[in-house]
Amino acid sequence: MPRAPGSGFSGSVRLKYVKLGYQYLVNHFLTLLLVPVMVATALELLRLGPDELLTLWRSLHLDLVHILCSAFLVVFVATVYFMSRPRPVYLVDYCCYKPSPSFRVPFTTFMEHIKLISNNEKSLRFQTRILERSGLGEETCLPPANHYIPPSPSMEAARAEAQLVIFNAIDDLVLRTGIKPKDIDILVVNCSLFSPTPSLSAMIINRYKLRSNIRSFNLSGMGCSAGLISIDLARDMLQVHPNSNALVISTEIITPNFYHGSRRDMLLPNCLFRMGAAAILLSNRRREAARAKYRLMHVVRTHKGADDRAYRCVYEEEDDEGHSGISLSKELMAIAGEALKSNITTMGPLVLPMSEQLLFFFRLVGRKVINKKWKPYIPDFKLAFEHFCIHAGGRAVIDELQKNLDLSPRHVEASRMTLHRFGNTSSSSLWYELAYIEAKGRMRKGDRVWQIGFGSGFKCNSAVWKCLRTVKAPTDGPWDDCIQRYPVHIPEVVKL
Repeated sequence: MPRAPGSGFSGSVRLKYVKLGYQYLVNHFLTLLLVPVMVATALELLRLGPDELLTLWRSLHLDLVHILCSAFLVVFVATVYFMSRPRPVYLVDYCCYKPSPSFRVPFTTFMEHIKLISNNEKSLRFQTRILERSGLGEETCLPPANHYIPPSPSMEAARAEAQLVIFNAIDDLVLRTGIKPKDIDILVVNCSLFSPTPSLSAMIINRYKLRSNIRSFNLSGMGCSAGLISIDLARDMLQVHPNSNALVISTEIITPNFYHGSRRDMLLPNCLFRMGAAAILLSNRRREAARAKYRLMHVVRTHKGADDRAYRCVYEEEDDEGHSGISLSKELMAIAGEALKSNITTMGPLVLPMSEQLLFFFRLVGRKVINKKWKPYIPDFKLAFEHFCIHAGGRAVIDELQKNLDLSPRHVEASRMTLHRFGNTSSSSLWYELAYIEAKGRMRKGDRVWQIGFGSGFKCNSAVWKCLRTVKAPTDGPWDDCIQRYPVHIPEVVKL
């Protein structure tokens, strides 16, 4: 029998409302159960007269000693609860480094430099294909040393880049928040591939004359997900040091890491990585809650380093000609997918509504008991978060997560536009994405943000933030001069 016109649409609408009804019923089960009981109790008490209520009170046989003991017990339990619960960690504000237009590297400039540096025609064609499909735009930036022909990756030039990106980000943060250097109690810096002596954290302490008793940390070699590791470390420090402020710096220094060889798996970083940095101010001071933008809810870290494939999929080494660089394995996306699955398995129970957790559980039991061929249920994380900040490591990374998490183009817009405008800025890319959402005026009080980072090792780390106030679009951020142009259409292939 032919189906009536529009019946498919009507069926989908009915299914949608059935699902919404199920979610509401499960998520508010206790409320729906307790409210009728409370209403019935209240009505029953209202029926009783004053004499009956007095008789009921006397029948409880409560004297002053019982009341005082009960009150003491309540106060004691409340005190233990409030003393033992974790201190709230607030994100007061953050700033991202905005490169000067003089550092811009259009496609034609990049390819011309590669042609003049290398005589290998195959390498040139390969990098051209990568750049055409990378999702990068014409305004990404490289540090001054990489504009030379050939690039001049000296220690002095690398340190100059570090000072440029880090100091600019900190200066903007100090100007925006009004924090004084003497008020910074904890300093955490992450930079994966550039680890000079003295350290970058010491460089910051020297520049801003921070206190001699500051607790400083310098993380290196931890890849693009190190930014969230720094947040986790700062959170742990703020749990044991009350009334403190923590400054977190996330960056990657590009100058010393240009690969001069011809191995394809080591040429990819040349095409994708660009300069950037972010400075983040965290605090556990109660008075900062009034002006803070976000509160840190969860950090989940996953490390797959016990697996040899995962350990070597992003690997610093030398090629046969002695040129050092970072090799990216062909299995990288598969390994990233496995790490993501492990991460969301831990994250899910912390953030997903009970309706999604029950669906996941029932499907899991069904696969074990009834039919192993049933597809596993992928929870709908869109019910848990309003915004997603996926590490802008490359177009393939964003595509894979959009597919696996069933996200809409709008959910991954911040990641794609950050990759287009700034390139892969490593651990700081998550903050450029958050700045994009704010610049678009989309961040509202109560919104939840999921930051997801991937890094060598292999690691998948994620953080969950809750917006404490509606954030007005800033006028001085990294997107201030171009946000009106975004989002832009990014073709699958840009012919060079």
